[in-house]
Amino acid sequence: MSERLERSMYSFVLRYSGRNQLYILAFVVLSWPVGFMLLDLPKQIINRALEAKEEVFRLAVLGFAEIPLQVSQSTFLVILCSIFLALVVVNNALKFHINTSKGRTAERLLRRLRYALFSRVLRFRIPRFKRTSQGEIISMITAETEPVGAFFVGAVVDPIFQGGLLLVAIGFIIVQNPWLGLAAAAFYPLQIYVVPRLQKKVSALGKARLREIRHLSDHVGETVSGIVDIHANDASNLELARFTDRLSNIYNIRFEIFQRKYMIKALNNFLDKLAPFLFYLFGGLLVIDGKLDIGQLVAVIGAHREMSSPWKEMLNWYQQQADARVKYDQVVSQFDVDDMLDDALQHTDAEPGFSLAGEIDISNVSLVDEDEVRRLANLTIKMGSDSNLAIVGSGNSGKDYLGQVLARLALPTSGQIKIAGHDLATLPEAVTGRRMTYVSGAPFMQSASVRDNLLYGLKNRPIRPAEYDDEEAPGRERDFAEAARTGNLASDYKADWVDFEAAGVKDMDELFTRLIQVLEVVEMSDDIYNLGLRGTVDPDRRQDIAAAALQARAGLTERLGEPEYAGLVEKFDRSTYNTNASVAENLLFGTTVGDAFDHDRMAENDYVLQVLRDADLIDDMLAAGRSVAETMIEIFADLPPGHEFFEQYSFISSDDLPEFRTLLSRTEKTGADDMQPEDRASLLSLPFKVVTAQHRLGVVTDELEVKILRARELFAEGLPDDLRGGVEFFEPEKYNAAGSLQDNILFGKLVYGQAEGMRRIGGLVAETLDNLGLRGAVLEAGLEFPVGVGGSRLSSGQRQRLGIARALLKRADIMVLNESTSALDPAAQDRIAAKVLEARDGQGVIWVVNRASMASQFARVAVLSDGQMAEQGTYDELNKDGTALHELLQSG
Repeated sequence: MSERLERSMYSFVLRYSGRNQLYILAFVVLSWPVGFMLLDLPKQIINRALEAKEEVFRLAVLGFAEIPLQVSQSTFLVILCSIFLALVVVNNALKFHINTSKGRTAERLLRRLRYALFSRVLRFRIPRFKRTSQGEIISMITAETEPVGAFFVGAVVDPIFQGGLLLVAIGFIIVQNPWLGLAAAAFYPLQIYVVPRLQKKVSALGKARLREIRHLSDHVGETVSGIVDIHANDASNLELARFTDRLSNIYNIRFEIFQRKYMIKALNNFLDKLAPFLFYLFGGLLVIDGKLDIGQLVAVIGAHREMSSPWKEMLNWYQQQADARVKYDQVVSQFDVDDMLDDALQHTDAEPGFSLAGEIDISNVSLVDEDEVRRLANLTIKMGSDSNLAIVGSGNSGKDYLGQVLARLALPTSGQIKIAGHDLATLPEAVTGRRMTYVSGAPFMQSASVRDNLLYGLKNRPIRPAEYDDEEAPGRERDFAEAARTGNLASDYKADWVDFEAAGVKDMDELFTRLIQVLEVVEMSDDIYNLGLRGTVDPDRRQDIAAAALQARAGLTERLGEPEYAGLVEKFDRSTYNTNASVAENLLFGTTVGDAFDHDRMAENDYVLQVLRDADLIDDMLAAGRSVAETMIEIFADLPPGHEFFEQYSFISSDDLPEFRTLLSRTEKTGADDMQPEDRASLLSLPFKVVTAQHRLGVVTDELEVKILRARELFAEGLPDDLRGGVEFFEPEKYNAAGSLQDNILFGKLVYGQAEGMRRIGGLVAETLDNLGLRGAVLEAGLEFPVGVGGSRLSSGQRQRLGIARALLKRADIMVLNESTSALDPAAQDRIAAKVLEARDGQGVIWVVNRASMASQFARVAVLSDGQMAEQGTYDELNKDGTALHELLQSG
């Protein structure tokens, strides 16, 4: 088994930073005599340099040894003050070094702890994720370890450092007068006795607060995941009430914590102020009686003032320690569990050339889940890894659990699975994850590109090192050294991890061909092509695709001159107003980047307003805005909300109609200069959305078009440097990085109202790209399409297709598919199954099918019922009256 986490926070700290703590403590001890001398020097300056009249002055060192100096009084004063200043510098240098060393050590400990926790997440068995929510795990690794890391800074050093300073101050006072020293220390035993008992209840409340915070985090995660059903069932109020209830619990706990913490602080403040009272009273009396000189009293009061800070720091340390210990104990208890994958299985590499080609022997396999429910019972199956098997059954037959067991995502309660003579339970992940492949019905998608997600199964270890320049290399070496020092994996994430050999290719060109092949098997190459046309491309990073788009633009422009396609696209021309583009698009003559020139807020942009003034357009635009508002109010007056006209003329929503009706009445006799700024912005915003060819409102006249073209010139000429990144201008010979690949090829707008214009232009674009041999460039662009968080920008069917394509790519000996086409229509399921079996001819395929009829394509069929083997054989043997398969076929 792998090494367990330290159960005690201090065991963790001392085990992984013991030497560092001793190093820091050495400097702490060195700071104590410096602190003592800083307390003693003011007394010497007053008593010996200012008041004494001696021929030989004596410099006291640490309150005991004295060095005679035969100097003048002023020289002795300069010497003492210089020593004081030097000691201040030394003291601050020591504190700086101590604190930076503490911070570095704490960050290393926190980094090690978080890495240890995350590595355990990767080793949790799948059933554990049914009991522990994603929100709880995220909270524990991130938020809950943060205060633990903050405490690591002074876990060992702070009590010794601050306690030492406190003892130095008390010792100094005792040297001046034992009774005053006793008075200074008198209340600390009381505080040491009372505070821990008060803190114990605060710690218990802290545990309760932590539990409630986890429940709150879990609730938020559930809400985000189930937002569709919440809206569909009108459950918003229920969830808000549930959330309110949790907030109430947290409020009550936190308020009680605040009360108790303030009680501790108030007690400490009161006792802290009693000592000065005693000093002023009894110290003053001693001075009056001549038993204490004024310099000593000043020094004692100063020393006590210095005692306050370390004592408060020690109290803060104690409270932080209690809080951090609670969090550490709870986090460790959640992550240091027994049902984890052995660390050795996760990190042992596979032997070169290791293969799982051979017999698959599933012998008497049973599975009982975490709720003690039997899912599988004594299953026995034998097959070759060069054959294929369909696993069939109803929804509660246990077939999905068998799929997980075959991929070692769940361990059988009894029985054994051997592949090519190897016990599946003892094989390292380097074997099961490379020589086997598993596809579920909900494949994991990173928030990355389509290409990155397809190549995910080929990234098992760094293959080719990253190249760093002379400036970057030393920094990366330091990063690797820190990773090794803190128990992290010291592999370079920025290296090239893609294993060409696993995919059966030699270089990136062959890999691209292979990617397209597997995409065609799952019938997704056309989807990738369309994603490529809709996606954006960074021309600096992919100059080849940008150049191909410009080549296609030129070819398409020629074709658009043919009679068949004439009038379908209105090309962009800097000297011409484009009637199929909005007023905002015509003014900018480019694609917006970011929010600086958001079309909905153009009327609020100071630079745009300045351009409109310079082009004498303000009054014209206000008049156009008023005309649009009046027309919309007239058209929509008797239409119900949600009417299709609201979508076609999306200037004003049905909810905003009354507001605009009031605005028109309010500004009917008001000039532009006298309007309220919000009224002027509301009217100015309307014409920016007008597309002449589509809306035909008559507000964009020929005169207005000329002025807008003039404004276009002014906009480009005077654009400030800080706004230049907000728009990517249309230029005939330049790729527009902010536009889609298709928009770059078209370099214009589809003419509104042309019958099947989009379909005809789409076909022409595809034909042009094919004729120029540029389909591959578009597919390359499609592979760069970002899939979104969890693949949210793809349909569920597309995610399943990508999951199967990813599995095909790495050419594993055995492929297990667990209802991995459930989101596709039956015809597509059958086609893809046939193509996968053809692509995997001679290699093992075990498919948990979601429809019994799919089994007809497989060499062998196993039918499960209630976790038991009902029958197995060929499809023809089992498809007879009275068989379990026949019954499933009839019912399905």
